[in-house]
Amino acid sequence: MTYIARTAEQHILKLASYFPAVAVVGPRQVGKTSLVQALRARLPKPSLYLDMENPDDRIKLSNPALFLDALADQTVILDEIQKLPTLFPVLRGIIDRRREPGRFVLLGSASPDLIRDSSESLAGRIAYFELKPFAFGEIEHIADFRQHWLRGGFPQSLLAPDDELSRLWRQNFINTYLERDLPLLGLSADPMVTGKLWRMLAHLSGQLLNMEALAGSLGLNGTTVRRYLDFFESAYLIRRLPPFHVNLKKRLVKTPKIYLRDSGVLHQLLGIGSFFDLSGHPALGNSWETYILEQIAALLPDWAEMYFYRTHDGTEADIVIARSGRPEIIVEIKYSTVPRVSKGLYIAGQDLGIQKHYVICPVESGFPLSENTTVLSYREIPRLFA
Repeated sequence: MTYIARTAEQHILKLASYFPAVAVVGPRQVGKTSLVQALRARLPKPSLYLDMENPDDRIKLSNPALFLDALADQTVILDEIQKLPTLFPVLRGIIDRRREPGRFVLLGSASPDLIRDSSESLAGRIAYFELKPFAFGEIEHIADFRQHWLRGGFPQSLLAPDDELSRLWRQNFINTYLERDLPLLGLSADPMVTGKLWRMLAHLSGQLLNMEALAGSLGLNGTTVRRYLDFFESAYLIRRLPPFHVNLKKRLVKTPKIYLRDSGVLHQLLGIGSFFDLSGHPALGNSWETYILEQIAALLPDWAEMYFYRTHDGTEADIVIARSGRPEIIVEIKYSTVPRVSKGLYIAGQDLGIQKHYVICPVESGFPLSENTTVLSYREIPRLFA
């Protein structure tokens, strides 16, 4: 498969030019290995690649301090680092003996809090970067938004020769996570149960998270379901979007909303195999919201925090983007080419003191809808942060 350049390249190289260790994390099959292999010639030093899923490479690290100390003049790339969490204290000692930029690049299919000891062992020595599935701006030269929305942003799903092969890849991706990857990350649960939970979450994507309903449907207690959700989130499979709280007399919804992180996986779990199927599906609106939310998340600047806003009387904003706790941008997501902004969005803007209102729709180019409200195309999402 031909490598497609990622917008993350320059940022990762910048981190490697300053930090002794850089960890590129994200879900399996998102393209971490391909990205770093493409960057090897541009790293600060010559590089050596080791895969922790390869028994031959793991044998080389049977005495890691001895082996890695001899590679001080190279950048050592360690793939699937979550398979060998005991390596982190060793890396700390090696870095402290010779602290230079670009000593290690670590690739992991789990968030830092699931890679035991990494944050504590390498604090001050490591920078983390999350690689997400392809954003539309990265692939618009080879696919339209409908294909991207339907198949999602995982490279082998998006770039499959046809929808059926894309569907088969996503089903295998789901099965592998349930049967192998989540248990390896420490989730000791019946794959039948976690599979049912994942499908239920797909039906809830874009809605408020109802823990009691989930627990009741699965025959589990709330604490167990919450632990399962923590693993799903740490494996980059779901997103819990928190509500924005402000000191108002209004009664605010305090429950997070739940989203699947990839629209292609969402559609697979919902049994949607084609864009024709999607167009007539009851989940169409929530699917579009899920898709656009992740496109925004892929472009979110370091300063930005993302929330939603809802009161018990129905005032709502799909997304609130804040800086240091202060709301700056309000976004509504609509699957319509002739959007009408709800009264609730304007009230939400007044509640939060936000002047910038945006509506993101499946149009080719944006236009002003009112004095304070602008319609943006799916391809114009970067304008949110311009």
